[in-house]
Amino acid sequence: MNTGFLSDERFLLHDTGKSHPERPARMRSVLDHIREFSWFETLLPITAETCDEKWLTEVHDMKLVQRARETCANGGGQLDSPDVQVSTKSFDTALLAAGGVMRIADAVMSGQVNNGFALVRPPGHHAERSEAMGFCLFNNVAIATRYLQKQYGLDKILIVDWDVHHGNGTQHIFEQDPSVLYVSLHQYPHYPGTGASSETGVGSGVGATLNCPMHAGSGDNEYEQAFREVILPFAYEFKPDAVVISAGFDAHQTDPLGDINLSTDFYGWMTTRLLEVADSSSEGRLISVLEGGYNLKGLSESVAKHISVLLDDSAAI
Repeated sequence: MNTGFLSDERFLLHDTGKSHPERPARMRSVLDHIREFSWFETLLPITAETCDEKWLTEVHDMKLVQRARETCANGGGQLDSPDVQVSTKSFDTALLAAGGVMRIADAVMSGQVNNGFALVRPPGHHAERSEAMGFCLFNNVAIATRYLQKQYGLDKILIVDWDVHHGNGTQHIFEQDPSVLYVSLHQYPHYPGTGASSETGVGSGVGATLNCPMHAGSGDNEYEQAFREVILPFAYEFKPDAVVISAGFDAHQTDPLGDINLSTDFYGWMTTRLLEVADSSSEGRLISVLEGGYNLKGLSESVAKHISVLLDDSAAI
């Protein structure tokens, strides 16, 4: 398969401070590691471009956009929440991250690649319609989802979020929309406190939110059971026109911000299952976007496994 890869040195300019978990070293570590593999040269490089603000406002309130711009222009600091720390370059970096995911979408929709991975920061899945939170300024996956629908006319999008933290922002943005099936596996109870199995959507969107809360200590076996018994039946019945992954790697057994014990190889297993869903109804269209992951070794090795399987699903164990 042809797999697109997007990253950009400018993502390093989002400076969160020395002690912040979501730091530039995350991206550097992943890049250093994946460049060691022979398959890295077979990835098709995709160039990031800044997201037009009109696409931000498809999923975000303009007041958030203005507040983020002004906070960064005034020297940075806290944006909305103590865990969202920004610098003078963070607004531009966040626009580049959102726009980068859109460029991956373009490459997939044009047939240039079958699938793609966006190594971007800041992450996005905690960003609410009107509030930055959880290290996230703008919701990259939500923006790309609306872009796929409005720019390319796709009807149904499946979002699978396997970050250890529930993607409250993504859920809330789409919870009234039956055209977007949001699926999340996450430690529960855990930050941000949302994601109970009883949260299934609102109004016409009831049934299009599927939460699989996992207890602390869960590992590969429990996640596989959730996939086979719950997630995959829902996904195949939904028949998406594209699959988007909120690919956080902080459910890895080494990660300091969670208590889930996934192995590196299991990220390959999940990737294969979602490639199969994409092949079944989406002509293979799959877009994966980095979210969390804070142990540098665990993050780097898991991203490498994920990308290697996107390239060749026989690489999964």
